[in-house]
Amino acid sequence: MNPDKTKQKQRQRAPSARSQARRAAILDAAERVFAVRGFDGATIRDIAAEAGAPVGLVHHHGQGKAALFAQVVARRADELSALRLAALDAIPQPPTLEAVLRAFILPYLDRAATGGPQWLAYARLVAMVSADQGWSDISARHFDPTATQFIDAIARLYPDAPRAMIAQGFVYAVSMMLAHLTAGWRVGALAGADARPGAEALVGFATAGMNALLGDADQARA
Repeated sequence: MNPDKTKQKQRQRAPSARSQARRAAILDAAERVFAVRGFDGATIRDIAAEAGAPVGLVHHHGQGKAALFAQVVARRADELSALRLAALDAIPQPPTLEAVLRAFILPYLDRAATGGPQWLAYARLVAMVSADQGWSDISARHFDPTATQFIDAIARLYPDAPRAMIAQGFVYAVSMMLAHLTAGWRVGALAGADARPGAEALVGFATAGMNALLGDADQARA
């Protein structure tokens, strides 16, 4: 085969910058709409209107509402996992529970603080996936491999604690993180002041709770 013709076909198959920009705009719009209306309340027409794109183009890029939701969740998962695992690898030895939880929690909070409002919308989607077993395939594919490495790290700190209890504490810590991102405004509302909880308070609270849970397990099995 002529090498020039092969390169030409590859260039023709590669998505154009315009096509990539349209797809990104559609995924951003879908992220916002799903975050506000949930999966069941959102429609492809809503997403098309939010993106300023034809309905047919949304169908083309999304391939159906469920597939579009999965794409929206997946596209930030790899970046977040890479940040978390890099933070886990950088923990000074010997590690502590607080350091492990910090490596998991802070990368997300940093992206939410500096990455724009889309990352806050994404937190709502992750909360939906975490709360609905119907999305377990998304969790298994995009979140569980990283979560397993963190649970392994915690298990090495608490060798006598049952793994089920470690997983339980880890899920509680993740729930705290999602609440911090999506409902932090409630702190100010209840306190009667313009105040939102800080990241260190969240890490400290999660550490104390998990340490109480797993420390008791270690003592009971001693």
